[in-house]
Amino acid sequence: EGIREMFRGIILCSLLFSIIQGTALASEDLPQVLDGLKKAYGHLDAISVPYTREVVTRSMSMLGTQAKGDLAGGTIYFRAPDLLRLEQEKPNIETIVANSATMWWYIPDKKTAYEYKTEEFGKELRLMTNIFRGLAQVEDNFKVTLHGKNSLGEYEMELIPSPPWEEIQKIEVMATDDYHIRTVKIHNLLGSVTIFTLGEFAEIHTLDKRFFTFTAPKGVKVIREK
Repeated sequence: EGIREMFRGIILCSLLFSIIQGTALASEDLPQVLDGLKKAYGHLDAISVPYTREVVTRSMSMLGTQAKGDLAGGTIYFRAPDLLRLEQEKPNIETIVANSATMWWYIPDKKTAYEYKTEEFGKELRLMTNIFRGLAQVEDNFKVTLHGKNSLGEYEMELIPSPPWEEIQKIEVMATDDYHIRTVKIHNLLGSVTIFTLGEFAEIHTLDKRFFTFTAPKGVKVIREK
């Protein structure tokens, strides 16, 4: 369950909307925003994106800004159409590698690597792919609503899984005026929120497919999950 929660958190990048809404946009502006996102990301073959991740439980959220959730950070690498690598740098070094067949979770401090079938995380992988391709085809799996702009002038979109997911209530995405995704918030049904804050992406022209494969180092225990 630990890897499932971590991967969902990383892959879902919690798309929440701000409590204070700015000027509302007409519903007919949603296609324009989605088209802008696709143009900003859709032509990119491979990118790297720095991220921070915070998990806020329901009890923490009731305390407002006084409570700080579990914090992590690192870099996400993506190559179209479906190759992912996450290099967590803090609080502990960990690596997640996912391709069309296999997903690995490597924890150097424990000298352990977990192997999973990619299909087990099919919905999460599709969402992650959507995010780093500018929400391409997002309307195939989600009901998407544009709520307007927040106090920072960012577009706020709410994604509700369709059909519903067992654990996830909704996902919210914030994007800038120039269609760069900045925040992803994932709300689960128990009231906790995983918040991903994304930095500026960088296009990489030399990211080989071998970067998205994993071979366990000597002395590392491999656990193949069913």
